[in-house]
Amino acid sequence: MSNMNRPKIVVLGAGYAGMMTAKRLTENLSPDEAEIVLVNKHNYHYQTTWLHEVAAGTINHNQARIMISDVINPNRVRLIYDTVVEVDTHDQRIVLEDSELSYDYVVVSLGFKTNTFGITGMEENAFFIQDIDSSRMIRDHMEYQFAKYNNEAKSVNDNLTIIVGGAGFTGIEFLGELVERIPKLCKKYDVDRSKIRIINVEAAPTIMPGFNEQLIQYGKQSLESRGVEFRLDSKITECKADRIVLNDGEEIVAETIVWTGGVTGNELLEKSGFELTKGKVSVANDLRMPDKENVFVLGDCSWVMNEATDRPYASTAQLAMQEADVAAYNLESLVKNQPLKNFVFDDKGTVASLGGKDAMGTVFNDNLIYGKTATFMKKMIDNRYLLLLGGPKLILKKGKLRPF
Repeated sequence: MSNMNRPKIVVLGAGYAGMMTAKRLTENLSPDEAEIVLVNKHNYHYQTTWLHEVAAGTINHNQARIMISDVINPNRVRLIYDTVVEVDTHDQRIVLEDSELSYDYVVVSLGFKTNTFGITGMEENAFFIQDIDSSRMIRDHMEYQFAKYNNEAKSVNDNLTIIVGGAGFTGIEFLGELVERIPKLCKKYDVDRSKIRIINVEAAPTIMPGFNEQLIQYGKQSLESRGVEFRLDSKITECKADRIVLNDGEEIVAETIVWTGGVTGNELLEKSGFELTKGKVSVANDLRMPDKENVFVLGDCSWVMNEATDRPYASTAQLAMQEADVAAYNLESLVKNQPLKNFVFDDKGTVASLGGKDAMGTVFNDNLIYGKTATFMKKMIDNRYLLLLGGPKLILKKGKLRPF
C-alpha cells in the first residue's frame, strides 16, 4: 500500500483510552500501513484518577500532567491541539475550532462531562473535579478560605465548611485527601481544626453503592474517625452560592461546595447526532457503533455491556485501557482485512484511596485488602499505567514512589 493510499486513523481525545489506543497503533502498524492522528484540546494528558489529589492539594498538578509529545512520538503520530466541534460520521470528517479533518477510521474517546442531574443551581454554584484547571480552582479556593479566615473582622465558621456532594469513587477518594490536607492548612494558617466541617451528602443509603459491604463499612469508619460527617439517604435539591438545600428542607451553609455525584459522556456526542443512552453510546462487542463500521467509541463516551449481568461496565481507567488494546487490535485488523475480536473485560480488581496510608479494595478474584497493603497496591496500579504508557522513565518522572 502506498503512502498516498494509506488509511487515516483519527483518535479524538488524549485520555486513558485515547492515549493507549494511539500508543498501541504505533506498535501494531507501520508508517506505510496507516496515518495516525491524535487530536486533543491541550498539549498534555492528565491522570483523571489523580484529579481528586490535585483538588485537595495533596499533589502538585504537574505530577498529574504528562506532555503528550513525551510519550507519543510526533514523528509517528500527527498531533493536533484543537477543540473538537463536531464528528460528522456521514461525510467522515471532524470539525475543529480552527480546521477540519477527514478520516477513514475514527476513535471517539473525548472523556466525560460532569452530570448534575438537573439539580437547581449546581452547574452555576458548585465546583467540579473535571480537569486540571477545575481541580486547581478547588485547591486555590479552599486555601483562600483559610488564608482570609483570621483576617476578617467577623469570621464565621461556615467559611471553613466543605460540602462534598456524592459518595461514589471520586467523592470518597476526595474526602480521603481532604482529611489529610486540612490539618496542614490549619497549621499553615493558624486555624483551630474544630472550626472545619467536612460534610458528605449522598442520595443513596450507603457510600460507594455497589461496593463490597465490608469495604463500605471500613471506608466509612476510616473517614469518620478523621472528621468526615456523612449525610446519607439525603438528596440535594438546590445548590446556592453559599449553601445547599436538602430534600427535607434543611439548608447547610458552606463556602466550598464540590459536586462529585456523577458523570456522563462528552456533550459533543449529542451535538454530533449520535444515538445515546443516558448520555453515552451503546457500542457493539467489538467497540464500534452498531451502524458505523469505521467508528469506535471508548471510555467515558461509551457503554460496554457486561453480558453476565446484562448491565454496562462502570467507566474506569482500567476499562478504558483494556478497550484501547482491543480497539487498536481491531483497527489493525480492519487495515489488514483480518477478523476482528470482541471485547472481554478482565477485572483485575478495584482499589480506592482513603488518604495517607489508608485504602481499601478488591484484587485477584475479589480478595479484600485494607490499610497499607491496599495503599501499596493503589500506587502499583497508578505506576503500572505509567509503565505501559511511557516505560520506566515516566515512572521515575511522574510515578508515586514515596515510601510509607
